[in-house]
Amino acid sequence: MIKSALQRIPSYLFILIVLVFVGGYWLGQLRAAPSGEESAGYTTNNVRAQVTEIVQAGQVDLGGKLQNFQILAVQVLEGRYAGQTFEIDYGRRQIVAAGSYFVPGDQLLITVSEFPEMQAQAYYTDYVRSRPLAILFLLFVIATLFISGKKGARSLISMAFSLTVILAFILPRILAGEDPVWISVLGSFAILAGSLYMVYGWTIKTHSAVIGTLIALLLTGLLADVFIQLTRMTGFSSEEAMFLSQQSQLVVDFRGQVLGGIIIGSLGVLDDLVITQASVIFELYLLDPKQAWRALYRRGMRIGQDHVAATVNTLVLAYTGAALPLLLLVTGAGTDWFAFINREFVAEEILRTLVGSLGLMAAVPLTTLVACWAATSMSGWGRIRPLLGPAVQADLDHEPHGHGHHHH
Repeated sequence: MIKSALQRIPSYLFILIVLVFVGGYWLGQLRAAPSGEESAGYTTNNVRAQVTEIVQAGQVDLGGKLQNFQILAVQVLEGRYAGQTFEIDYGRRQIVAAGSYFVPGDQLLITVSEFPEMQAQAYYTDYVRSRPLAILFLLFVIATLFISGKKGARSLISMAFSLTVILAFILPRILAGEDPVWISVLGSFAILAGSLYMVYGWTIKTHSAVIGTLIALLLTGLLADVFIQLTRMTGFSSEEAMFLSQQSQLVVDFRGQVLGGIIIGSLGVLDDLVITQASVIFELYLLDPKQAWRALYRRGMRIGQDHVAATVNTLVLAYTGAALPLLLLVTGAGTDWFAFINREFVAEEILRTLVGSLGLMAAVPLTTLVACWAATSMSGWGRIRPLLGPAVQADLDHEPHGHGHHHH
């Protein structure tokens, strides 16, 4: 038990260093944040409110199409207007989905606008979805723990760690005007390295996956940078980017944030690819420790090729599914596909898919090469060898009867 605890120390130490690093940047950002508020002709507040009464319901002709509408009495639940009642219009001026109507007790998100020398007015913003989303998340946590046990618990901690790095390090640094490329590469590496060590432990297999990850991220960043320049991306293809550009207190490199998005977007699949390849190599090596690294590499790559083919197809289908409403619109309108593909917001998604896929393809041979070298040469590492942990024991608190892993 003492030996097992000692073996965990390096991975926990790495995670602690990354957390301190991220926390330092986060606190620095909080200290640097401006304390004043921008003055404007009016102030706007988004708050939760509860429907207390359906004041009126009927039908309205909206652009030649009959649509049901409601006038709702709502009571504000939070903020400076808490306890006050407003009437809001739902369906007389905006298109609403069929069947999406409200009853007393439903919670809404409303916008309360206060104009100079005028009474405050409230407008419908959205439905409050936090409760069903919380239930769904709880089911996700329970399913993860039930199916994956201790590894599932570590994967949940890893997910929280990833979100912490994105929210506390990557986003504040980019908003502060720092280079989105290197911030995204550094943050992505911290996410993947921390996640891999948390889930799979301090092992030589994990070290191989981490090194393959770093090289693949750098290659992906370089490739994305080249093609963002060649395609003359501006970074203003989305409404969100346009809103960001109008906030004078923010200094964001919009071309760089496109690249950062590509790098971060490839993380989930990259995690799966690198650890799978490293696991395959070490398992193949332990079946026959006398084989040369070239033979080991060839066997590992045969498995890696199948994995890459399936992964690339998964990526393309994922991006296509996300863009399905847009594709339906273009197909239904009979738009010229060449002109459509040339639009920046479409070209950006194509660039994201292809560059991300190329980075993932590069990760497989790179991780395989690193793992083959590590597996076949670790016996000659001398005094440094015990410091790097076991070869393939991903779960350091392993079960007493084992499941086919060999330990050197």
